[in-house]
Order: sequence, then C-alpha cells, then structure tokens
Amino acid sequence: MDSPANSLDGMSADSSAEFPDQAAIMEMRLQRHEDEITLLKASLANALRRIHLHDQLLPLLKQQLIAVNPGAAQVINHVCCSEGCASSRKWSTSSTGEGNLHPAPRVRRHSEKVGNPERQRKPLDKRAASSASLLTRSQSLENRAKEMIASAGSPGSKRGTYTQGQSIKMFIRGRPITMYIPSNIQNYEDLKMELPSERLELDWVYGYRGRDCRANLYFLPTGEAVYFIACVIVLYHINNRTQRHYRKHTDCVRCLTLHPDKVRVASGQTSGVDKDGKPQHPCVYIWDSTTLVTLQQIGLGTFQKGVGSVAFSYADSGAFLCVIDDSNEHMLSVWECKKGTKHAEIKSTNEAVFAAEFNPVDSNNIITCGKSHVYFWTLSTGQFTKKQGIFGKYKKPKFILCFLFSLTGEVLTGDSEGNILTWGKSAADVKTLGKGAKETLQIMRQTKAHEGSVFTLCALQGGALLSGGGKDRKIIHWSADLAPERECEIPEIYGAVRTIAVVNDEELLVGTTRNAILRGAFSDGFVAIVQGHVDEMWGLATHPDQNIFLTCAHDRQVCLWNTEEHKLDWCITLEEYGLCADFCPNGSVVSVGLCTGRWMVLDLMTREVVSESTDGNEQLSVMRYSPDGSFLAVGSHDNFIYIYSVTESGRRYTRFGRCNGHSSFITHLDWSKDGKYIMSNSGDYEILYWDIASGCKLLRNRFESRDREWASYTCVLGFHVIGVWLEGSDGTDINALCRSHSERVVAVADDFCKVHLFQYPCPKPKAPSYKYSGHGSHVTNVCFTHSDSHLLSMGGKDACILQWSVTGGDVGNSRERLTSVSSASTSSPEPVTC
Repeated sequence: MDSPANSLDGMSADSSAEFPDQAAIMEMRLQRHEDEITLLKASLANALRRIHLHDQLLPLLKQQLIAVNPGAAQVINHVCCSEGCASSRKWSTSSTGEGNLHPAPRVRRHSEKVGNPERQRKPLDKRAASSASLLTRSQSLENRAKEMIASAGSPGSKRGTYTQGQSIKMFIRGRPITMYIPSNIQNYEDLKMELPSERLELDWVYGYRGRDCRANLYFLPTGEAVYFIACVIVLYHINNRTQRHYRKHTDCVRCLTLHPDKVRVASGQTSGVDKDGKPQHPCVYIWDSTTLVTLQQIGLGTFQKGVGSVAFSYADSGAFLCVIDDSNEHMLSVWECKKGTKHAEIKSTNEAVFAAEFNPVDSNNIITCGKSHVYFWTLSTGQFTKKQGIFGKYKKPKFILCFLFSLTGEVLTGDSEGNILTWGKSAADVKTLGKGAKETLQIMRQTKAHEGSVFTLCALQGGALLSGGGKDRKIIHWSADLAPERECEIPEIYGAVRTIAVVNDEELLVGTTRNAILRGAFSDGFVAIVQGHVDEMWGLATHPDQNIFLTCAHDRQVCLWNTEEHKLDWCITLEEYGLCADFCPNGSVVSVGLCTGRWMVLDLMTREVVSESTDGNEQLSVMRYSPDGSFLAVGSHDNFIYIYSVTESGRRYTRFGRCNGHSSFITHLDWSKDGKYIMSNSGDYEILYWDIASGCKLLRNRFESRDREWASYTCVLGFHVIGVWLEGSDGTDINALCRSHSERVVAVADDFCKVHLFQYPCPKPKAPSYKYSGHGSHVTNVCFTHSDSHLLSMGGKDACILQWSVTGGDVGNSRERLTSVSSASTSSPEPVTC
C-alpha cells in the first residue's frame, strides 16, 4: 500500500523536478563511459576470437581446395599471402578505438569509401550507426578463393551469386555483427520483403492509472466506466464486461473530465518525445463517448510539458474548458469549446496544482488547489484576478488535494492533514488591511475526516457527500451538514482511495492508488473489476496450451491472467521482484527469474513454490525451457547461461552445466527444435551458439548453425530478423521480439512505445511493418498466445498490458515462403559486377 508519506514525497518530487541533480548527471556520465569501455573490450575479444578461428581454418581450407582442384594451389597461396599482409598491417595500426573494428586505410572493403585516413581512426562514435546504411555483404576467405578458382577455370561463369558461407554484416554502435545466410537462399538480393497479411486489433486493456492521477474515473449513462491508462482511454461496461477504446492520444493521458451533458469527454496528455528525442506537443481532445469521434482539438502547441487538469464549465452548459498545463508556471487557460479558441490565460503558481473547477453557478469563477494553496480566480473581460484562501488560525496543510462546491455556495476542500475545510466569504478586516480592503475567503469550519490525507470528495444528491481517505483507506458518507453517517474500509491489497464515481443511489466505483477499480456498496463491500501492476513490468510468458498468461513486475507481484475472460486469476507477492518467466511445456508449473539471481518454480494450481535455486548474485534476464521440457536455460547478468536438467514433470531441477563465453550480460536466448542447441544474445550485441548435449560447448564456427531450426525466436539479433532494426537504431531500441507459432509473423517491442508486426522471416533491412500505438512507455515484452489468436504486449513504466487480436493471414509457413521466393529468384539471376 502507498503510505501518505510516500504520496506526499512523490508530490514534492514532482514540484521540484526542474532542478537538476548533479550527482545523478555524473552517475549517468560514468555509466556511459563504462558502457563504452565494455563495448571496446567486447570488440577486442571478438577480434581475437576471429583471428584464432582464422588460423584454425586456413590449413584445412587449403587442403580441401587443393584436393578439389590441384591447379588452385598457386591462387590460394596468393590469396592467403594477401590476407596475411593486410591483417598484419591492420593490427599494427592501432590497439584502441575503432582500430580493432576496421581495416587499415590501404585495405578497402565493400562498405568503405576512399577518404581522409584520419576519419578512419576517429574514436568510437557514441551515437547509433544506421544498421540499414551500414549493412554490407561480407564473404569469408574460403569463398573468395573459391570464386577466384572458379573464375580462372571457367572464363564464362558469372560472379556475384551467393554461395554457401556468404554472410550479412551489420553494425550497431560501431560493432560488426556477422550473420550467415541459410543454404536454402540462393540469391539474397532478390528476396522481397512484404507487409504481413496478418493485422492487430486492440482487444483488451489491463490496468488503470490510479497511482499518480486524480479525478480520472467517471460513470456514463451508457453503463460504462471511463478511465485511462497509458495512451488509451477505456470505456468499460461494468455489467456486460466489454471494452471500447478511445485512442487518439499520442502519449500518456494525464487527466479526464466529463461534460455536463454526460456524453462529451475532455482528456489531456503529457508531451513526451519522439524517437529522435524531440519534444511532442501536448493537447486536449474533446470527444463523443457514444461514437468515439473527436469533436475538437484544444491547444496544440500551446501547453508545455503536458496537461495536468481539465474541467468543463456548468453554468453555461459546458461552453468553456479550463486547462492547467504542467509547465513551471502552471499556466491557467480558458478555452471556448465550440471554436477551440483561447479565451484567457494567466500564470497560476510555481507550486504543484492538483485540481481546477468552474463554479457551477458562475462560469467566471474558477478554483485551483495544490501544494500549500487554494486560489479563487475571477475572469472578467478576458482578464484574471486572483484571491488566495486565508488559513488564519488554522494550521496550513502541506497539500490541498481536492475540493467541491456545496449546494449553499460554500467550498469544501480535503487536505493532507485529513481535514475537510469549509470556505466562505467574510467581510474585510479594515483594522488590519486598511480602508478599501475587499472581502476575503476564509475557513469557516474544520472537520476531521480521515487519518492521513483526504484524496477525494464526491458530491451526492441533496447536498450529502463522500470522502476517500489515504492512510485509513476509508470511504465515509457525510450528511449535508458534515455529520458522518456511514463508512467502510477497502482491503489493504488495493491501496488507498484515489477517486470515487457514483453508479446509483447505493453502488459506487472506487479507483485506488494500487491501480485497481472496485465496485460495491457500503452494505455489501467492494470487489475488484479492474486490476493491474503498479510498477515497471518486464516478465511475460504465455501458457503452452491454455488461454492464460503470466506477468511479473518491480512491484514484486506475479500475476496470472485469463485472455478469454479478461480477468486476473490469481496474484502473489514475492520477497524480490521478478524480471522474466517461462511455462514448462507440460503447463503445470512456471519458472520466474528474480532480480537477485534467485529463481523459483510455481505450481499453477496451488501457487506454491515447488523448487527454487540461485545462480550468481545478479539479476536474471531470461528463462527458457527446451521444447520437450527436459532442460531449463537461465540467462543472467553475470554473463553466464545456466542449464538445468528437469525431471518429475518440472518439479525437480539439477544443474547440468554452464555456458561460458559471453563478454556481457545475457539478453535473449532460444532453443533449437531438437532441444540440443541454444542461440543467445548479449548486451554487447553478440550472437553465440551452444551445443548443450555435448556439455554446454560453445560452437566457435557460427557458420555451421545457419540452417538450424529454432523452436522459438525471441533473439533480437539474427539473420531472420535483420529487417526489424529500423534505420538509425542502436542496440537498445528493440527490447523484445516474438515469432508466432505458425512462423508467419514476428512482433517487436521497441523503445518508442510502439508494437510492430513484421513478416517472418524478414532478413533484409528496411523491412515493412505495421506499427501500433497504445503504450505510453517503452514496450518491454511481447508474446503470442499458444494458438496465435492474440498478441500480448506490456509497457514498462506505464504498467499497462495490451491484448491484441490477430486477424487475417494465409495458409503456408515462413520456410516455404522463403524457399519459394529464393528459388524463383534464382531461375534468372542478375549478374553482379564487383
């Protein structure tokens, strides 16, 4: 549960976010330098490994070529001599920077241009190099020798066709990554990348943003609750249990308000940045909740940082909209809704502002409240005048969190001291303020309401009201004269009361600080109808044969969800937070990797821990069972992959071996279909292959793995997924990907809040894709359900899970499609001149 102290600290932190933290800046700089050092070390290790492999293969290669063509001895000796001289010159030039990655100025490759030699010796560029523009064809030594022999032996032969051993090389942050072309592709250049026939449609949104937002839950006459999370505004029918979605916003929605006609809705978003780091302009949308049609866009290019509060006027049937942005001055502006034009604007305060509302009987009066203030604004001829609420003999609270208007014209405020303050007008104190002093707004009455903060006030018919508490988690029903009549306490697991919406005379909807929406009444209690995580999420796994999936997050919760019923089946809280998970192929247990190097296996039925172990003392990043469930691979940030043999239907685990060879932390791994091999990626963009059956042996000749078939494909680096890397990407732009079980499409989670859908395979750069919005933070993971009927994606900081329906699609699989395209292209190959 979020304590009041934590909530107030968060509010204070928000108000001072504009002041830079020098220590944090220095830590970031230090981390960047450490990243560059790690990258240089990895590059050097990779170069040494290549030299060693070259020395091992050269004698064998010479013997094989001479055996095939004895007359080629002279040619191959000439090639080897040239390579040796070039290599010698290369390594003698420099031992730092990019000298390890690029040849000496006198030796040119296909990807290089003649230019100033000094440019070739510049330090490693910290920016991401374009993977598309730097993608080049690279032939191994043996293939160039074979081409020379073939050319000398048959003058009429055409060079430039792809042969066994050809590879694709791309660069990420200056590091070359070589990927070998499968043997079934005869002409790589003629492969055509097309959009997938499948599409995604948003089916369901899991979660609610109640942790740090207020007044964001309303009940519509259609029987729907309207609320938001990430970039999506959800209209959830509480009886039919169906959802509709308003998706016009391009970044996280921050505020919401309902028009007096109970049909129109206004919503504001934060500014955010695009993939190039440029700030995007926030705005407010006014839209129809029945048709989901946008009626007006307000203030595009006017607001700074984001929109914090919005409110419709009531006295004139909602003709005006009040907006407060998130700039340092928290600009207060009034807009004419029909025309979308600004009526007036003024700087409100440098302190945090939590709420703003029009006086229901006079649209020229507006009240705002926030940190240590409550302001009463009067609008006349386009100009604002401000009066500050006087606390007088009463203790001034640190935060005024909410307010409402009573039927008698008084203003009631809820504060961080747990009090409800009644404000009214009083005659001017001439003795103190002098002649000409005007009337003031002062506290007329103080009512102790809650232990801890009063987070929300909700007006009822007849002048009664409801209040929601923080620390005590109570909802109290007050009479018109502020006498408590009824109260109830919501369960601790849901957190404090954040906001309240009235369904009817008895029933309420309650939004909580732990991102849940409860439905109930004072007499019957409350049950959760919407639930979600409350902190950053990374772990996601789908069941092998049921429509359920599991998530784990930094809030230390492990949750099992049902994709058909769109609900949370169960949730447990761990001592440490989880980062990765995977179901055993038999479907009875699931393994969860934690942030401390510990991992555990949970029984799905009993939720009990049936096995647990610890590998190292760093966080685990990936858990992956072999296809038959006989092994479990555990990828760690200590650079190792730990292999366990699995027995007793996934309930007993014995250490089998350890894969040692990566020079950075493990990010992704996949098993081969026969369960004997593993492909893995690391933080320094390595692709390594392992022979598990032979004792977790590193396969140094990666060329031999080019035709291996993989049971899953989640590695972000590999020949079959080159095309997912957009132009200008660096190694962190793609957080996760997942191939469908049909092997027709691959879904990608990127760092720019987007989910992409590519055709699988997509082995060429700039592959086309469908792009889908909805998340308001970096997308950390994606996963298809067992039948490929749905795709699940999870945001990082937005704590949002999106369930997408997969529509369309043709028969056939990816391997047949790739082979047919390749064979068709080789029927009339185009000559390539070198």
